[in-house]
Amino acid sequence: MDSNKMDIVMDVKVQVTVQLGTAQLPMKEIVELSPGAQIQLKQNAKDPVSLLVNGKLVALGEVIVVDDRFGLKITEILDTMS
Repeated sequence: MDSNKMDIVMDVKVQVTVQLGTAQLPMKEIVELSPGAQIQLKQNAKDPVSLLVNGKLVALGEVIVVDDRFGLKITEILDTMS
């Protein structure tokens, strides 16, 4: 695709999600959640987090803090063509 055709889509907004981890819980445990409850995720603390664009996994990275806000340092761009 030439540069002029790519310019058309460069301003299109997409949903970007950083996924720290996942857990699978029975509904009974979900409805019993309260402030202070803890949910153990499947991922280990040192595992990379996922960067999803419109629900598609495109990269992996590390959680960082920048000026009191969370951020993501990209460590690997995945082959999205496969």
